[in-house]
Amino acid sequence: MSIKHLLTGKLGFGTAPLGNMFRNIPEDEALATVDAAWDSGIRYFDTAPFYGAGLAEIRLGAALKKHRRDDYILSTKVGRILLDELEDPATRELGEKGGLFEFGRKNKIVDDYTADATLRSIEDSLKRLDTDRLDIVWVHDIAQDFHGDNWLAQFEIARTGAFRVLTRLKEEGVIKAWGIGVNKVEPLELTLDLAEAQPDGFLLAGRYTLLDHERALQRLMPEAARQHVDIVVGGPYSSGILAGGAHFEYQKASPEIIAKVERIKAIAARHGVSVKAAALQFSLANPAVAAVIPGASRPERLAEDLAALNSVIPAAFWQEMRTENLVSRAAPLPGDTI
Repeated sequence: MSIKHLLTGKLGFGTAPLGNMFRNIPEDEALATVDAAWDSGIRYFDTAPFYGAGLAEIRLGAALKKHRRDDYILSTKVGRILLDELEDPATRELGEKGGLFEFGRKNKIVDDYTADATLRSIEDSLKRLDTDRLDIVWVHDIAQDFHGDNWLAQFEIARTGAFRVLTRLKEEGVIKAWGIGVNKVEPLELTLDLAEAQPDGFLLAGRYTLLDHERALQRLMPEAARQHVDIVVGGPYSSGILAGGAHFEYQKASPEIIAKVERIKAIAARHGVSVKAAALQFSLANPAVAAVIPGASRPERLAEDLAALNSVIPAAFWQEMRTENLVSRAAPLPGDTI
């Protein structure tokens, strides 16, 4: 188990914004953003059928078509089937994430974690991406935020369906790795306790960031490291609020979150630090983390991400962040300077 050997760098590209998340993104802008990621040296690209009902996959596939397939790592997700039947994206029932892709395609989205649906989802994704293979497949959103009290029942369907299919596909060499992609810690903790499932990694969005990492630190990160299940951190900017945006957890940020971010900004300003740099480097400082995959929908953001990853952050910044209780005292910090 492990995915670190597959990834050529610490920075990947999350394509959720390319599914018209929050806004209607012009096609040329979306494709230019993928080109900018490539030009920045990024070679790991993550997508999902859920992102704009296939729109992100279609755009990513079109942009990557000019490159040799062996030159990049590609991951997508299973757990949802897209139908030819149409629906109003703005009225989809998405648990806590209502209206997230209201500007995406109108194809109806159906949750299905069974074995047959997993195989169909992979086949459909290959067509949308216009590629012959996937490297990593994540089981998507088997968690409370989308399924409420029914999440454990959905998890059980995935355990006996998607998990087993993906294990077989990896054994057969069809895919190189598989795991779970969620916005909550609990499904990953549950998976680590299973004797049967042997995932190679987890994609954890939003739960190991500057703004939210306490729960993940308690058990998930050390146990994942012990079992060599690598973690890819999605949403390191907490849906944008740490990168100058207005969203946290895919919704408009609350006054409490805005106030916390302002405290971080003030400390960063005193030390000449970019908040984006602090966010990326904090997530990567944990030894369980293999990579971070911030999303972007504008080409210029990719250069900012690369600069943030490589910028030097003084130890005094992290010391003040810890003193002000803005990072956990248990959290590993960049450079192990504290």
